[in-house]
Amino acid sequence: MTMQGKSRYAEVFAASRKDPEAFWSEAAKAIDWTKAPSKAFDANQGVYGRWFPDGELNACFNAVDRHVATRGTQTAIIYDSPVTGSQRRITYRELQGEVEALGAVLQDQGVAKGDTVIVYMPMIPEAVVAMLACARIGAVHSVVFGGFAAKELATRIEDAKPKLILAASCGIEPNRVVAYKPLLDEAIELSSVKPQSVVLFQRPQAEAAMKPGRDHDWAQAVAAAKASGKKAPCVPMKATDPLYVLYTSGTTGKPKGVVRDTGGYCVALAWSMRGLYDIQPGEVFWTASDVGWVVGHSYIVYGPLINGSTTVVYEGKPVGTPDPGAFWRVIAETGAKALFTAPTALRAIKKEDPKAEYLAKYDLSGFRALFLAGERADPDTVKWAEDILKVPVIDHWWQTETGWAIAGNPVGLGLLPVKHGSPTVPMPGYDVQIVDEGGKPVGPNTMGSIVIKLPLPPGNLPTLWHADDRFRESYLTMFPGYYNTSDAGFVDEDGYLFIMGRTDDIINVAGHRLSTGGMEEVLASHPDVAECAVIGIKDSLKGEQPCGFVVLKAGVNRSPLEIEKEIVGLVRDKIGPVAAFKIAITVNRLPKTRSGKILRGTMKKIADGDSWSMPATIDDPAVLDEIAASLKSKGIAG
Repeated sequence: MTMQGKSRYAEVFAASRKDPEAFWSEAAKAIDWTKAPSKAFDANQGVYGRWFPDGELNACFNAVDRHVATRGTQTAIIYDSPVTGSQRRITYRELQGEVEALGAVLQDQGVAKGDTVIVYMPMIPEAVVAMLACARIGAVHSVVFGGFAAKELATRIEDAKPKLILAASCGIEPNRVVAYKPLLDEAIELSSVKPQSVVLFQRPQAEAAMKPGRDHDWAQAVAAAKASGKKAPCVPMKATDPLYVLYTSGTTGKPKGVVRDTGGYCVALAWSMRGLYDIQPGEVFWTASDVGWVVGHSYIVYGPLINGSTTVVYEGKPVGTPDPGAFWRVIAETGAKALFTAPTALRAIKKEDPKAEYLAKYDLSGFRALFLAGERADPDTVKWAEDILKVPVIDHWWQTETGWAIAGNPVGLGLLPVKHGSPTVPMPGYDVQIVDEGGKPVGPNTMGSIVIKLPLPPGNLPTLWHADDRFRESYLTMFPGYYNTSDAGFVDEDGYLFIMGRTDDIINVAGHRLSTGGMEEVLASHPDVAECAVIGIKDSLKGEQPCGFVVLKAGVNRSPLEIEKEIVGLVRDKIGPVAAFKIAITVNRLPKTRSGKILRGTMKKIADGDSWSMPATIDDPAVLDEIAASLKSKGIAG
């Protein structure tokens, strides 16, 4: 483990800036190519250039087949499902057999290179097999979070135009079984685009009715392919061919299909598994996310497997399946060297078990690092995790669009000093700059828009699905020559980056630009607060005024009014009267997406009395009524 001594970060990053072609050509040697690229970058292809333009490879071969000869009996996937009480281990050789057979099933259904396939599945190993089988035969997969509402699934079917859909009969939550098939049937009904067929994995918890002629039983079809010896070979793909499309919510209501190319992505992930996460082949890496999100694509499926590591597919929650010790149990039982999760999962554990009493039951002596991403990791939560785990807790920052970290603390190059509240420094290939509204660079410790100088490094999106103009308009036009992250923040005198929130989370209070992220940091520092969110709400006098929502830790039995008063005083002390912070509201819970992101935008619309629609990814819609009632109780119209 490269945690001792001086970090090699400065020299590695300098090399990536000085000669990006040489740097990424060297990194590309970690990948098996059917035709090695003769150059790393072509500035004349695509919207801003393309990586490894003449290279050919197959992502599934790199994730599965190439490991079978040397580590065929090694576990590739550990499936751990507290919601069904089951565990499974699948070796690289077994994974190859499943992927070859499902690939043959897809080909029998007429799926060919370049076709799209939607994957609509829960956190089971078959979801990984589904993605890899598509990659194997050159089909472009588009994973839609299992259990997504029918209307949202329909819009993705319309845009992706899949020839086939791979689905499961149900997903399992701690207290209910979610039947997927009725949602899928309704989505196909709503869509003007009709897939030719559905291949359905029946789970015993809820068997689904099949539509004759269209629906095929996964297990039967795979068994038949194996019995007849059908195996789909790996189809060589251009490095610039799309591997997958992943939809992110668009502001217009039309989802944006983020395109991921094959070559650049494989190279970037291979570099990050060693350089950033310090995970070696044969070691266990656990990402507690879902394959429906970009983190699941990169670090449950492709990253660990390309690296020859063991990945964990976890079907459970951080708390409630069955208790706040769930994550510690999985680390102890799988031997995971590192865990990558969202700060909100950690906050949920901290809320239920603030003294980390459940941790004492498990042996985490082999555990090396905890990585956090998905939203801001507040310093208090990071500090709590450092204190209980006694390992580095690494906040790092990236987006669906980038596919891997923009900034992080590169454990594999030697850890840099940690600064709470910062995801540390840009990763190789990222020229991150802070600019004002006019696009002019600003000095250290000055808040501005965070932009990345073009070209974006390998692994980042080359464009949006069949929408080059929308890609330019969404990301490249506001600051010409740069990719606009839509995040705001600053860089300090040591070059450390601080992400203070989305650009629209910077609120204007009587002409002062203030970060809601900075205020949340203060709220989270209160000893009774488990988690919080700050939004800017309309104010006729000041333009906007901040409003803070806090969830208290389990077992706190003081008056919420008293705590709210202390919080208002705390912001006044730490940020000053300029923040005009007067409203703190105690709530039982915050509205979140299923990946744990707090729905601040929807909360703001409710507070401002603007029209809003139910977010597709919301975990529990009832929370929004609770927020509206809390606002009303404080005399805020809503």
